Amino acid sequence: MKLEKITTEMEPRSRRQYDDACAAAHALDLVGERWALLVMRELMLGPKRFSDLRGSLPGISANVLTQRLEGLEEVGVLVRRKLPPPASSQVYELTEWGYESEPIFQVLGRWAARSPIHDPSLPFSSVSLMLSMRTMLAPERSKGIDARIGFHVGEETFLGHLAQGRIEIARGPLDKADLIFTGTAPEIARAIYTGEPLEALEADGVVKTTGDRKLAKTFLTLFPLPSKAGRAG
Repeated sequence: MKLEKITTEMEPRSRRQYDDACAAAHALDLVGERWALLVMRELMLGPKRFSDLRGSLPGISANVLTQRLEGLEEVGVLVRRKLPPPASSQVYELTEWGYESEPIFQVLGRWAARSPIHDPSLPFSSVSLMLSMRTMLAPERSKGIDARIGFHVGEETFLGHLAQGRIEIARGPLDKADLIFTGTAPEIARAIYTGEPLEALEADGVVKTTGDRKLAKTFLTLFPLPSKAGRAG
């Protein structure tokens, strides 16, 4: 019986914690479970309903998503709240501390973009696209540009403000946009990151642009990808 008691008491701790005082290890205690970081990524531009989170993460099951949301809420990374009428639906939202994690995604994104085995053809959400632009923007290339760029991705719309070498992006209407890109997230990412001519992409129906044509061509050059890391041996 004594052995059984010890095993029972230690199971939750060994399953969830590294027993390591390093802050990086503690970070993994908090968000190291499979899917946890991607759930946080999808909330980085604001609250979402459970169904919207599942739609943005096609590989996750409802049970696992429920577990991750509960775990992240337990450690203070996100909160649940109910929207006021007429919506009256429950949404999940990062806490102020949760939003502070965005630099983690930026560093990981820049580092992993150098991977020689990265497959850009895999599913890519609209939030992933927006965060990738906030991560990959080259300040020296965007110097002197002050413009509002709209993105119409499926049923979602995002408005970005490009100024002073930074781009801030939020969900919202596009009526103040100088330029609008329309397409799926993978299609717009292709336009931004592959270096293919805009005319060719439009002719193929990959992406549609409305507004300042010169700005569109310039904008697509502002996000250079890092060189790929060499393989060992």
